[in-house]
Amino acid sequence: MSLLLQEIQARVDQWVQTQGVRYFDPMTNMVLLSEEIGELARLMAREYGEQSYKAGERRGKEAIIDEMADVLWVLICLANQMGISLTQAFEANLKKKLNRDAVRHQQNFKLRPRQEN
Repeated sequence: MSLLLQEIQARVDQWVQTQGVRYFDPMTNMVLLSEEIGELARLMAREYGEQSYKAGERRGKEAIIDEMADVLWVLICLANQMGISLTQAFEANLKKKLNRDAVRHQQNFKLRPRQEN
């Protein structure tokens, strides 16, 4: 099933209105967003970085997917309660990147394909 951002925003809003009573205030949601990003960062550091997992800790791609969805959920809650269309925000951001970064990354020697030894 493929959903548009506006549909996802509407589904989150519907859930909040029927199941969640109301949105947390924006500052609470901002703190929750930071917490969820931290949980995602911890998993990334263990799965792709140099840290090792602790005993009993959730691990692997499924855990990362779950944390990414948590980040997205809270971000959508913030957008909804602030009256922000993430579709419009994304389109404006993409336009900015297409103009500002039209050749920037192609000229960045650090992004060239790595040579195998």
